[in-house]
Amino acid sequence: MATRVIKNIGELTTNDPSLGVGVTGRLLDAAIVIDDEHVLWVGPNGEAPEADEMIDARDSAVIPGFVDSHTHLVFAGERSEEFEARMSGTPYDGGGIATTVASTRATSDVELRRATNERLVALRAGGVTTVEIKSGYALTVDGESRLLDIAGNISDEVTFLGAHVVPEEYATDRDGYVDLVCGPMLEACAPKSKWADVFCDRGAFDVDESRTVLSAARAAGLQLRVHGNQLGSTGGVALAVEMDAASVDHCTYLNDDDLERLCASKTVATLLPGADFSTRADCSSARRLLERGAVVALATDCNPGTSYVTSMGFVLAIAVRDMRMDFDEALWSATRGGAMALRRDDVGHLRVGARADVVILDAPRAAHLAYRAGSQLVRQVIVAQGPWSKTGWYGARGKIVDG
Repeated sequence: MATRVIKNIGELTTNDPSLGVGVTGRLLDAAIVIDDEHVLWVGPNGEAPEADEMIDARDSAVIPGFVDSHTHLVFAGERSEEFEARMSGTPYDGGGIATTVASTRATSDVELRRATNERLVALRAGGVTTVEIKSGYALTVDGESRLLDIAGNISDEVTFLGAHVVPEEYATDRDGYVDLVCGPMLEACAPKSKWADVFCDRGAFDVDESRTVLSAARAAGLQLRVHGNQLGSTGGVALAVEMDAASVDHCTYLNDDDLERLCASKTVATLLPGADFSTRADCSSARRLLERGAVVALATDCNPGTSYVTSMGFVLAIAVRDMRMDFDEALWSATRGGAMALRRDDVGHLRVGARADVVILDAPRAAHLAYRAGSQLVRQVIVAQGPWSKTGWYGARGKIVDG
């Protein structure tokens, strides 16, 4: 297997404190050796071993590939009018999901695949190398199964989200829809999924309905995730911890009990700055979580209604400015934190043995990702190849994708 050495790295973020300075394990004047699959060596530039190929970082920063642990990539249509209305003062209530459901149901497989691939290309150009993808915009047995087929072609981190909202045809029969999700829909979708998720919030599913869905999904062998506390203190965080969900996402409204539960659990608090930006939500949760010692992840939440975002750099900029995270906290949360939200130990860092997911920036320091918000600062993305790889997302074996 061919090896590559990346030399002349001005600043290397490893996310291993034993290798460098601070929580991000930062090394200056560094080098890293990889093969097609894994990191083989990390250390000072002057001590780098020989390899089959040399890549000159030209004194630029190098970081682990971003781990985007919350996306809704498979959808049709757009909702810019809804965004404009929110900016004019209309509050977000989750109701616009029905618009995307109607558009997605009416769109062909070919067009859905094309549109999803465009979003994947944009994520990749910004340095995302691991991506989670949810269903949730069909809300029928065959429709949800179709979305998971598309997602499963491009990622192993596939999430069944039949419990996104109650569709219009079940508006007067909520129990009937929960039964459908927990019965025929789960039966069709569980074999195509690794995770199950539920939107436990006002206007979606209450705590009891959400617990029913998650319990059925766990019995079917799926691991659990939760959308919670986006629209209020509605019990999603407590339920996620109770059910040992890997992550509870949004966490916009947190009381002291929620904070204590998260800090005493293995559930990651995944914050979604793009959604907070698009809904003008309160951003104070991040500092409260970090100061209490909770594990925090950052993700794009790419979706057409509240976060049509395909740039992790934009996410970092919002996290630093509006959520008042320092840059190292934000970068760690978008890499190692995202990996922990997926209960993965092979991505989100660059210590020996990690997957060889490496991003070379066109900047001397990683902090430029937030400092120069809106700039395209990714020079190269190297994505590990192996038995986990998916055609169309990881591309040809050993391929280096230019940003």
